[in-house]
Amino acid sequence: MTCTLMLPAAALAEEKLPQQGASTIDLAPSARSSILMDADTGTIIYEKNSHDRLPPASITKIMTLLLVMEALDEGKIKLTDMVRTSEYAASMGGSQIFLEQGEEMSVEDMIKGIALASGNDASVAMAEKLAGTESQFVAMMNEKAKELGMNDTQFVNPNGLPVEGHYSSAHDIAVMSRELLKHSEVTKYTGLYQDYLRKSSEKPFWLVNTNKLVRFYSGADGLKTGFTSEAKYCLSATAKRDGLRVIAVVMGEPTTKHRNNEVSQMFDFAFAQYMNYPIVGEGDPIGTARIEKGMESELQLVAEKPYNLLLKKGTSTGDIRHELKLNEKLKAPIKEGQSIGKLIVYQGDQVLKEYDVAAPKKIDKASWWKLLGRAAGGLFH
Repeated sequence: MTCTLMLPAAALAEEKLPQQGASTIDLAPSARSSILMDADTGTIIYEKNSHDRLPPASITKIMTLLLVMEALDEGKIKLTDMVRTSEYAASMGGSQIFLEQGEEMSVEDMIKGIALASGNDASVAMAEKLAGTESQFVAMMNEKAKELGMNDTQFVNPNGLPVEGHYSSAHDIAVMSRELLKHSEVTKYTGLYQDYLRKSSEKPFWLVNTNKLVRFYSGADGLKTGFTSEAKYCLSATAKRDGLRVIAVVMGEPTTKHRNNEVSQMFDFAFAQYMNYPIVGEGDPIGTARIEKGMESELQLVAEKPYNLLLKKGTSTGDIRHELKLNEKLKAPIKEGQSIGKLIVYQGDQVLKEYDVAAPKKIDKASWWKLLGRAAGGLFH
């Protein structure tokens, strides 16, 4: 039996790349806080005041979208499900898609309203759809933040409207952006420059993406802008070129021009300086895990996705290799997701990266009769 190797997000240890002149380089001089991260490995390429707790404005909606995408994956909702707008959701000010009390709109259109128009009303309507109440949804947001290790974050609402005690950091925003991008279908929405809502009605509503980089920067396809008078201009953006996807976050920019120019500069730096070196391709065999006293005696492990190493362009790759090191004496029962070893990447004798290897399925303990039969079969083999 072939099983897929699961390398969970938590296993990708956060790394920072040593940079020549890192003390003087400032890719986002006008930003209050900023970070540049490789989306695949979570490696930090550049950061400035990245753990400062600041108002995130509508970048908050990245977490809202993440919980929506998870609910879709888990089958709790479907894109075609209708979402009814409450009086409370319709009362939201700021950026909105002008939902009316009692109006129904599909989950997919609500996603567009959040991703493109930054609809505060759509965010609350989806929160109520998923959790019943806004406050219960906020509890889910904070629980997810804790799960992701977002220690600089506390959410009070699902849309980022100014309120005391609602804060995040450039670092944490990059972390939740990276998690959202694991749902690759989200860029189908965040990468749109324009679309329409209420297409079949007498008054179709034209959506234009608040993130202008999706139109003007090659490879950009998300993620979320933000602005309040307190937070100033914020952006969590992502772009992909030649297999390298990066996330750039800026907070506290004085104008949209500064915001877009400095994120573009961060992208330019990443694509000029770095590359993704393939370690394991999707579907590639990783190795075999032997399971003592299990219903299955061994598992053939296969990579569920490509695994790459972030390297500076021009780096010698001739002596890069990887090894699977399994824990000693893996004995059933084994739980799905249980750590069973590590995939270690070396350059020469130096360890470059370690990925935790988790069991892709549970292995129950074999019955006494099965073990006896297996032993007897071995005698006559």
